[in-house]
Amino acid sequence: MKKVLVVEDDPNISQLIQIHLNDLGYQIQVCNHGRQGFEIANSHPFDLIILDIMLPEMDGISICQRLRALDNFTPILMITAKSEEIDKVIGLESGADDYITKPFKIREFIARVKAIMRRQDQFHMVAAKDSSLIKFKSLEIDEKKRKVLLDEKRMDLTPKEFDLLILMARNPGRSYSRGELLELIWGYDFSGYEHTVNAHINRLRSKIEQDPNNPNFILTTWGVGYRFNDEL
Repeated sequence: MKKVLVVEDDPNISQLIQIHLNDLGYQIQVCNHGRQGFEIANSHPFDLIILDIMLPEMDGISICQRLRALDNFTPILMITAKSEEIDKVIGLESGADDYITKPFKIREFIARVKAIMRRQDQFHMVAAKDSSLIKFKSLEIDEKKRKVLLDEKRMDLTPKEFDLLILMARNPGRSYSRGELLELIWGYDFSGYEHTVNAHINRLRSKIEQDPNNPNFILTTWGVGYRFNDEL
């Protein structure tokens, strides 16, 4: 049974989420305080964390950042009343896997939850079949441990940066459009947010490339998108 932690201080919303996720057969734990939510998330295993940004005691952005800093890569769906684009970008860049704003349609919310769960199941299946390391010169990727080493030094990647890297590294030479990457990594049509892919690729390059302006691993396919170098 999938386990979901809901950290939301609005009882009406948390109850609505709980009812619909219970209908999907998920086991739900609800918390309405930020600090307590962080402690629960960090001390118990979950398949998904649904996290409001505006919370008492500790905000959702801080919770997300602290969990990622502790190598807790449980998928996080952020939910908030804020609708400005900059807030969405901040949420995603803090390490969240997806973002939805209030008020939301429950059908869209369920679709996003299912997309995250489905994507996690696919990654686990691949890791179970092949736990070998992926190596390209000085770059070493351990998919099972979600660990990346460059010149034997560990690189701190966000969940989305790692997912982008492993997808392309397992398919060197294949060019992905920004739309394809949005669908494959974010799990659904994130139309209008292709620049999010650019931002993640740029940050990933800044971490694994000796010269981000002249990349060796993640190359640009002009007029298409991005590809992993297949000549290494």
